Formats: sequence, C-alpha cells, structure tokens
Amino acid sequence: MIDSPNTFDVVVIGGGSAGLSAALMLGRTRRSVAVVDSGRPRNAPADGVHGFLTSEGMSPAELLKIGRTEVESYGGTIIPGTVTDAAHHNDPRYRFRTTLQDGSILRSRRLLLTTGLTDQLPNIPGLREHWGRDVIHCPFCHGWEVRDRAIGILATSPMALHQALLFRQWSSRITLFLNNTVEPGETEWEQFAARGITVVDGAVTNLQNDDGGRLAGVELADGRTVPIEALTVAPRFVANTGIFTGLGLVPVQHPMGVGEHFEVDEMGATKVDGVWAAGNVANLMLQVLPSAASGSTAAVAINNSLMAEELEADLTAYRARVNTIEERVS
Repeated sequence: MIDSPNTFDVVVIGGGSAGLSAALMLGRTRRSVAVVDSGRPRNAPADGVHGFLTSEGMSPAELLKIGRTEVESYGGTIIPGTVTDAAHHNDPRYRFRTTLQDGSILRSRRLLLTTGLTDQLPNIPGLREHWGRDVIHCPFCHGWEVRDRAIGILATSPMALHQALLFRQWSSRITLFLNNTVEPGETEWEQFAARGITVVDGAVTNLQNDDGGRLAGVELADGRTVPIEALTVAPRFVANTGIFTGLGLVPVQHPMGVGEHFEVDEMGATKVDGVWAAGNVANLMLQVLPSAASGSTAAVAINNSLMAEELEADLTAYRARVNTIEERVS
C-alpha cells in the first residue's frame, strides 16, 4: 500500500534490463515500485541487442521502451531523472531515502541498485566514436556482426591473448596488436601460429576511417598502418557505485581484475540490510539477458523479505489482540 505519492515498497535505481525486469516482477507481486532512470543506457551506441531470446536484434531503445510499458501495465512508476543520493531514513517503515537531481525525494522500504557500469576506454583517438559498432569488446554480443572481416585485437591487458584466440571463431583474419602492453609466452606464440593469427608489436596511436566513416585501419607509433574492419578492445569496467556511499556500501575488486563491483549473494542481496543489487553493478561480466534474469531473481528475494516483515507485524498485532481478549476473559 502506498502512503503518499513519493513512498513505495521498492525503489529501483537504474532502468536497464535488470531494473525493468525487477520492477516487472515486483509489479506482478502487487508491490508498489518506482524505477528511476537517467535515460543513458550503456548499450545505447549498439545497433541491436543480441543473444536475448525473442528480442534478437532489437534496438536497445526499443527494448527499454517495451520494458517500461510492461512495468507500467502492472502499476509500476517510471521516473525519468538522475539520483544524486541514496541513504538510510529514520522511519521504521520507509527505511530508505532516494534524492533526485531536481530535489524530489522518494522513500521506500527496500532499495534495488541497477545502475550498471561505464566502459572506460583507452585514450586513443577514434575509439569512442566507433564504440558499439566497429569497435567492440564481446564476441558473444557482436562477433556475428563482424564475422569474416579483418578483426584487430587491441591489447589492454593479458586478457587480449585469450580474446585473439576467441575471436578466431568468427574470422580467419585476426590481428593482435600488442600495444606495448603484453608479451605472449611460448605457448601463446605457438597457438597463434597454429590458428593463423597475425601479431603486431608497437603502440597503437590512432584509427583510420574510410570515406564512409567506417573503421578502415590502425596507425602505429612507428608510422605503420594495418588495415582492419573491426577492432576489439577490453575496456576497464567501472561500476556506477559512487552515489551509494551513504548506504555504507563499498565496491570490491572483481575476481578477474576487470574493475570494481558490489558484492552480492546468489539472490542479489548486498551486505547492507534491505539493499539489493543486480545487473552489471553487481556482476561486471553480465550481458543483457542474464542482467535481466538477475533483476528478476533479486525481485523475488525482495518480495519475500517484505512478506516476512509483514508477517511478523501481523503476528505481533494478532498476538496482542489474543492477549487482550484472554485478559478480559480472565
């Protein structure tokens, strides 16, 4: 039950696939839920969402539009805006306060954080302009779209050695640019030779475009130019956690060393009572479909937490009534 227009059972901060999936599930459990979203999804530059059953190739914008409509059909509230602070609130029922950039305040019994992450790219001219189209990072998300092309792998960490071998599944024309970052060992050199992967040393300094603005090549510090049609780069994943310090949440290093995230249990619960996290803010490696699944999982746990709280309150009230009746009878 909503006590006022700005109070909810659950406030979801972030309206990507994880946040909307959670809100959909919570709406179906008859919970009052608000989703606050800034409208800047991580995958906005991509032409389509891939690997998402029934939504293959759908534009990210269209996927979110449909998701918002579905959430609203179950009574959920979509609030366009940016959250500037989330903190505990000294109300025994509505324990959390979420402040928006416009000064409005939402109160809620539970919080779900689904703010995602930001891709931190190397400082090479042209990378950002091509990001999500000719410059990619995930073969399972975009490998099919660049299949059989000349694909470059820009080394930013030792993971690039694995990326080169992985992308070989999509094309026989793979070039690994060491970028003064990694040095393959004897085993890797043998693997690259066996798979026909070209290895280029030296720092990458720029990207070249063709007349149509598509990626055409990589420039090296020594003046060489290597033609390519797509470039793979592993960014550093920066989970969007900064506004949650007031909750007492501290991000931790991801086990793979690719960035920081919020540590959660198998149901998405953080170490702060009443606060859950889902999607990339809790698991940096999730694609769109598993992000959505993590939101649904967290929603089930949140509903069960609220149910347990309500049950305890009802039991307390019931026992008080019974005691009162027994006292009158005696």
